Amino acid sequence: MRIVRTVAEVRAAVAEARRDGRTVGLVPTMGAFHEGHLSLIRRARETTGLVVVSLFVNPTQFAPGEDLSTYPRDEARDAALAERSGADVLFAPEPAEVYPDGFATTVHVSGVTEVLCGAARGAHHFDGVATVVAKLFGMVAPDVAFFGQKDAQQVLVVRRLVRDLDMPVRIEACPIVREADGLAMSSRNVYLTDDDRRRATALNRALAAAERVVESGETGADAVLAAARAELAAAGVDPEYLELRDPDDLHEVDRIAPAALLAVAARVGAARLIDNRILKERR
Repeated sequence: MRIVRTVAEVRAAVAEARRDGRTVGLVPTMGAFHEGHLSLIRRARETTGLVVVSLFVNPTQFAPGEDLSTYPRDEARDAALAERSGADVLFAPEPAEVYPDGFATTVHVSGVTEVLCGAARGAHHFDGVATVVAKLFGMVAPDVAFFGQKDAQQVLVVRRLVRDLDMPVRIEACPIVREADGLAMSSRNVYLTDDDRRRATALNRALAAAERVVESGETGADAVLAAARAELAAAGVDPEYLELRDPDDLHEVDRIAPAALLAVAARVGAARLIDNRILKERR
């Protein structure tokens, strides 16, 4: 595996693969790898000829007071894990390589960014995500890009970005990877104390409780959300949001017909955690 730090270097690696007739897969990350990231790299390895993993803690998607300065970083560990999982190239640029002096462009995606994490964290968050993803797609020119379904709203934002700007890249969303206790894997889980970790498992239990209600034949939002809220309340977790949304465009829904995205975010101790599940009407 090669570690490259400039746009010129990553483009040279991609050009070489293209000359050999290989397809290019990109796994965009902010590092602090866990099994969720590694599952994306392995999926890229299975389906594309050149696997590029980007490692860049993107400053433009953090607001003042968020955890940019403390976000976990360990490039040597991440590089070893990426290589073992099948990466060919680790693209680890410095901020000045991505945002050089005079950089003055922001990409804003309307329609799917104003709710959920967009409402909770502010418009800057998904503007930062869309801008850096657009840049990475321009730098690497992948055929396929791999994202985790845990960030369901982010996946929809990227799909809208690609559609609206006619970018020739296919977006593949891969399943959420969970710890043995059901907690969705996240780089921010390292912030959790032992007690916080036990409380944090309530997010997945809340989703499961809602799913059981739907499986019993109830499709109304009030009943579904009440079941989820009860699980969170029992663990002393106050959600930042807990909402049922259309899985394709995120408009609010009042029932599951035929499916809905149940999304939750909560601060547990020092960690802001998100999770989600697609609920399907019983047929």
